[in-house]
Amino acid sequence: MSFWPNSEHWSVKIPLETAHSRLDVLAETGVVILKDADFDVPESEYLALEYMDWKSGGDTNFAPIATADGELDCRGFWDKGKTDKDAVWTSNADVAPSIKNYVDGVGANFGRVRAIKLEPQDRESAIRSLHRDDNNRFNPDDEGWVVRTWVELTDNPDSYMILMDNDADGLPDASTEVRVPLHKGARFIVDTQRLWHVVVHPGAESRYALITSFESSPVLDTWIAAEAAS
Repeated sequence: MSFWPNSEHWSVKIPLETAHSRLDVLAETGVVILKDADFDVPESEYLALEYMDWKSGGDTNFAPIATADGELDCRGFWDKGKTDKDAVWTSNADVAPSIKNYVDGVGANFGRVRAIKLEPQDRESAIRSLHRDDNNRFNPDDEGWVVRTWVELTDNPDSYMILMDNDADGLPDASTEVRVPLHKGARFIVDTQRLWHVVVHPGAESRYALITSFESSPVLDTWIAAEAAS
């Protein structure tokens, strides 16, 4: 029998219902597809980043570009006693000005900023890493809910992110599956604490993407409205 998460999966314990302020635009499906990026992050920038061996969603390495304290660290902000917000740029930001300018240009409070390098994996392998994110640990109830955005840095038209909502038991509901295509420049914003997610990447080469945490706020809402695909 193929793997499928059960009630013992660590994601099930991550809270779904809280008092945090959230964005109406994500209320129905938990995801908004944005217009393809109108800028290019040069290969010379994202390949020059310092990557760390950190596994999440498959055979992955991550380059921390903004972290809890500016150190090159892939651990959650909670290890430093912080919410995934109010991040500090790392030395990696110095070699990736296109990424830094893009994130700063959103104008919203951001947390971890990372480039991901994902090695190829088929759907059966990917499902084993299906998970939800613990984005809001230590986040005060009267502040904004943390969500995540992606920008695809390499062209992987046969790859896709699986997104699934929860069933009555808090497990992924296969009937809600959405597939987000991962061609170069693809951008999307996801409530990854709500939605189960993982990437299927059948290509022969590494996939690179930018992942950024943002706090839900009027500023982020305005940015999404301007950047959403028509």
